[in-house]
Amino acid sequence: MAKLKSRIAVEPFAHFDLPTHHLSISTLSLSQSTLYVGTRNGSLLLLSLNPTPTPTPTPNPPPIESVSLASLSRNVSLLRTVSVSGSPVESIFVLSEIGAVLVLSDGFLFITDSLLIHPVKKLGGLKGVSVVARRFRGTHSQSTDLTDNTSNSSKGQRILDKFGGVRTNGVKSKDLEQNREGNYVFALVIGKKLMLIELVLSSDLANASFVILREMQCFDGVKSMVWLDDSIIVGTINGYSLFSCVTGQSGVIFSLPDLSRPPLLKLLWRNWEVLLLVDNVGVIVDALGQPVGGSLVFRKGGPDSIGDLSSYVVVVRDGKMDLYHKKSGNCIQTLTFGVEGVGQCIVADEENRSGEFAAVATPTKVICYRKVPSEEQIKDLLRKKNFNEAISLVEELECEGELSKEVLSLFHAQVGFLLLFDLHFKEAVDHFLRSETMQPSEVFPFIMRDPNRWSLLVPRNRYWGLHPPPVPLEDVVDDGLLAIQRAIFLRKAGVETVVDERFLSNPPTRAELLESAIKNIIRYLEVSRQKDLTLAVKEGVDTLLMYLYRALNYVDDMEKLASSENYCIVEELETLLDGSGHLRALAFLYASKGMSSKALAIWRILARNYSSGLWKDLAVENGTHDGACVTSGRETAATEASNILEDSSDQDLVLQHLAWIADLNPALAVRILTSEKRTNQLSPDEVIAAIDPKKVEILQCYLQWLIEEQDSDDTRLHTLYALSLAKSAIESFNSESSSQSPDTGRQEHLKTPDIQRESLIQSPVRDRLQIFLQSSDLYDPEEVLDLIQDSELWLEKAILYRKLGQESLVLQILALKLEDSEAAEQYCAEIGRPDAYMQLLDMYLDPQDGKEPMFKAAVRLLHNRGESLDPLQVLETLSPDMPLQLASETILRMLRARLHHHRQGQIVHYLSRAVHIDARLARLEERSRLVQINDESLCDSCHARLGTKLFAMYPDDTVVCYKCFRRQGESTSVTGRDFKQDVLFKPGWLVTR
Repeated sequence: MAKLKSRIAVEPFAHFDLPTHHLSISTLSLSQSTLYVGTRNGSLLLLSLNPTPTPTPTPNPPPIESVSLASLSRNVSLLRTVSVSGSPVESIFVLSEIGAVLVLSDGFLFITDSLLIHPVKKLGGLKGVSVVARRFRGTHSQSTDLTDNTSNSSKGQRILDKFGGVRTNGVKSKDLEQNREGNYVFALVIGKKLMLIELVLSSDLANASFVILREMQCFDGVKSMVWLDDSIIVGTINGYSLFSCVTGQSGVIFSLPDLSRPPLLKLLWRNWEVLLLVDNVGVIVDALGQPVGGSLVFRKGGPDSIGDLSSYVVVVRDGKMDLYHKKSGNCIQTLTFGVEGVGQCIVADEENRSGEFAAVATPTKVICYRKVPSEEQIKDLLRKKNFNEAISLVEELECEGELSKEVLSLFHAQVGFLLLFDLHFKEAVDHFLRSETMQPSEVFPFIMRDPNRWSLLVPRNRYWGLHPPPVPLEDVVDDGLLAIQRAIFLRKAGVETVVDERFLSNPPTRAELLESAIKNIIRYLEVSRQKDLTLAVKEGVDTLLMYLYRALNYVDDMEKLASSENYCIVEELETLLDGSGHLRALAFLYASKGMSSKALAIWRILARNYSSGLWKDLAVENGTHDGACVTSGRETAATEASNILEDSSDQDLVLQHLAWIADLNPALAVRILTSEKRTNQLSPDEVIAAIDPKKVEILQCYLQWLIEEQDSDDTRLHTLYALSLAKSAIESFNSESSSQSPDTGRQEHLKTPDIQRESLIQSPVRDRLQIFLQSSDLYDPEEVLDLIQDSELWLEKAILYRKLGQESLVLQILALKLEDSEAAEQYCAEIGRPDAYMQLLDMYLDPQDGKEPMFKAAVRLLHNRGESLDPLQVLETLSPDMPLQLASETILRMLRARLHHHRQGQIVHYLSRAVHIDARLARLEERSRLVQINDESLCDSCHARLGTKLFAMYPDDTVVCYKCFRRQGESTSVTGRDFKQDVLFKPGWLVTR
């Protein structure tokens, strides 16, 4: 049998003792507020029930003998008693719709009115009836109509049936038919016959009769029977069988073992199912006899009688009543209403199927029970701290749809508070999260003592009033620990308590409990942040969440919350965080609230005092505080400060903190200055003035950004950028030159700064200078030239001289200083004058300043560009000291090319002349053509006869009169062809010579 539980699902509300000791109860029937009692001497008693309002259930319900009989007896009264027969009353059927009662006694059926006023009438024609069952049809049943009243209905009624069967009184005839069959059609077992009859009743019950609808062959020894839809289930000592009231066919459902208890059937109204008793096991089947759900295992020996009460099955035996849940099969309550061995016990449920009342009887008394409301059951379990029982009950009620969402949310909130005060913090928060009506502000008093900023936001919701008012978590833990100590003391004294066994066997420490409480409240607030809350509640949630993070020293969570979008109140947190040393979180909080100045001040302090203990870092706490860690921490502070400054348009604030960030990480300083996130850009003049002159690369990066990204056309900025690059290039050149000296110590000394400081720009400074000097036209080349005049930056000088248009100096630098013949020739090609090559040749042959003539370069120039030079000038220019074998081949090639070009020119000249003569001749021949005009000739434009008129002919052979020629013009013919745009060629015009 399932484990007994301490739930109070039903309670007694009425008690009735038989008036004489000669009576003995044989059957019961409960209908609304009336109770019919059948006795073994053939009497029928009518009792009236007067239930009082449901009282609060007691924690431990006592047996019925100890309950005040006077208080229970006041709720029931005996109205009337009638004698039915001299034999025991076996079954009672209440026909409440017509106010009649059908009784089975001594093998006959008797009928009387529901108030037992009129005499009892025996239905003639029926004898030896052993079992009677009324037909019930399920809510959505498609069962067969056994009666056929179509022939007896009027023509008008048949027409109404076609339109849905609505009678003139507004009641559907189909519904009336169902009610009629459900209440007045019965199955009777007489010997081995199964008869289906219909009671024919009128206003006068004395004229009641019946009609036999069908007869079927049945079994002998039928003990119990239920008729549901089209199935009649009968129970015999051999087992259970199912008969079809339509076809008459039968089949075996279960076979009972030998020496088993008598069969017992019970219709379960709630789901229109049938319970079959097999020894001490209740099997639930549907209308077709198929098992549904699980089985119910009863106490050993099996029940005497079975009833249906809401979601429970009621079984009685030996003066005890057990309630089993239909789905889980658990026994949830046991009540004692008589002493053991009291005799046959009977249970009856309501005929109206409301599932609120049940009556049990011993041979001498009747006790009525009513179902305790679900909320009261839950409250009772919570008062006794049977949280698991309460949760199980709520889950059952939720599956059955008996609890509304509001009550369900209220329950979870109430259980959560009770569990929280019982020190089960994880389970408490789990229930808080399942409540849809609980507000996050309800946990505020557990975090911060009243009064505080959010005291008025806390709803004074006491729910069921089962938990004490909220207090801070420290007090909750302290009170809970006191309760545990008190329980341990009482346990030693032999007194049972309701404190959790785990706490008694292994008492927790205050620190452990407080940490668990804070962790779980944090979990609840983190989930609450995702809900749609009012602004004030959001501020409370985020601020108190920061309080709890700080209490557990959750540095990462504090910084994550502070740096994200939040509703924290800064005034509530700045003193707390500053005092506890969580300056990073405070800085993030300032930044998220737009208080950039305060945030930057903290980052500056942290960057300067990292090693003094103001910085909370895991590496420091673990004892690994070294130089690398300090450097990393300082750069982190600079990075966070730069993130703020990149968005800031406050120029004074940016320039105020630029210096210390540049000292730690120049790249961050460049990011700040060149950020495009800010709405208003900084003033270039102010920024340039604020940059430390020693931070040359920062200045260069900023100027490069202004020129290349912002397309600045300010000549001052271009010139300043060029000068800065030139200075850096000179320093770099001098440094490289010095590094090649044999002084090793000096070399190492010069290399050290380069190793320690990584350049912001990877490309060499000279490359950047040369590219800028060539690409920009807005700087002052003379000013830059003055700066590098005494340096060895010859290529840069050449670029500047080229900007100034001094071709000779450019060629000298390229040819003589840099000895870049290819660049020199390319520059001459850009000049585009032949004298440039001659000038370059002169430089090669007479370099001046005591240098040797550059004969190879000169020969290369003659070889590449000799065709563009005048041979005579070349010969005049060649030095007498130049070896002839070096230039002879080149000079010969120049002369041959010269002669070749001269002869090619002559050929082209004569060919052009021939073409010209041919063209003139073709034009003359075309103009000298003869055209024959007769009287039939027409103008191709106006179609007038030409006769002796003047006319003109176009090259495409169209002929027009002179008038049309004047209108068309010389170049456009009648066809629309424009000979100036679309030139016409004839084969005779081509040059054939």
